[in-house]
Amino acid sequence: MKTKVALVTGGYTGEAEVSFKSAAFVEEQLDKEKYEVYPITITLDTWFHVTEAGIKVSVNRENFSLDIDGHIITFDVAFIILHGSPGEDGRLQGYFDMIGLPYTSCDMLTSALTMNKAYTKAIIADIQDLHVAKSVLLFETHRKEAADMVQRGLTLPYFVKPNAGGSSIGMSKVKELSALQVALDTAFEAANTGCQVLVEEFVTGREFSQGIFRNVQGELIVLPATEVRTTREFFDFEAKYVAGLTEEITPADLTTAQQERASRIIRDIYVRLNCKGMVRVDFFLETNTDKFYFIEINTIPGQTAQSFIPQQVRAFGMKESDFYAELIDVAISPAPKLQK
Repeated sequence: MKTKVALVTGGYTGEAEVSFKSAAFVEEQLDKEKYEVYPITITLDTWFHVTEAGIKVSVNRENFSLDIDGHIITFDVAFIILHGSPGEDGRLQGYFDMIGLPYTSCDMLTSALTMNKAYTKAIIADIQDLHVAKSVLLFETHRKEAADMVQRGLTLPYFVKPNAGGSSIGMSKVKELSALQVALDTAFEAANTGCQVLVEEFVTGREFSQGIFRNVQGELIVLPATEVRTTREFFDFEAKYVAGLTEEITPADLTTAQQERASRIIRDIYVRLNCKGMVRVDFFLETNTDKFYFIEINTIPGQTAQSFIPQQVRAFGMKESDFYAELIDVAISPAPKLQK
């Protein structure tokens, strides 16, 4: 009997467009002899599946089922490939926990925590050899005095970003104080990000992104790193999704010592945050010091053919179809003895 997979995509933010592309790639890779795949789109207004005949079928939210021509379809697992809210911030995970449906991502608490950049940094800050940029966390109540708080606490240049956003939406690099207020307003007003803003001192260095997942045997597998080189001021939304603006080198040119240090830190981050499934950690290696500076963790990383994780899976010598099958098997299998 085939495993019935709900491939959950869409979302409430501007990242929905990326989610659809990621889900299409995952669906293409999944073995149709083994899996019966049902793409499920979630929007603010409705949850639905479109049948092969083009008929839009609403999801029964009592048990996340579909009624297709009188046949009730229930699922063995939810493959969450929804970037941003509600797939990356723990909302869907909490719902799936309540109805007893296994899923491929981190749990509700970890998802909610890691969506909050400042809180995540606070939890992992004491990991050996891990550094975090000096920062100021601003809430809506700070908005009138935000610029003054930043100037008192930090040194230019700054990164200004929504504290709970993704895909670099609402993010700015500020090199002059005259640009600070506009950057703060942009970040505060980014949709569905909670009206919190994180401002960090800029770290100069090489930028990397590296995936990690736990296999069915309970082993943590760190994928080869990708180095990101962009012609933009930083790795913003356009750099991520507009062809030709960024060079991505997988596997990255790192020394053996750098690779071992990055792998150890990333494993420690995964364990400290109680992650599940695949996640991606973004970091800098600071110029001159070679210190590892944490940028952020992504618990629902992009999955287009050009995305970092598929690149790294291929560099690891694994097929994407086998990788996604592994994630599904881990989600629906009894928990193995975990290994670090």
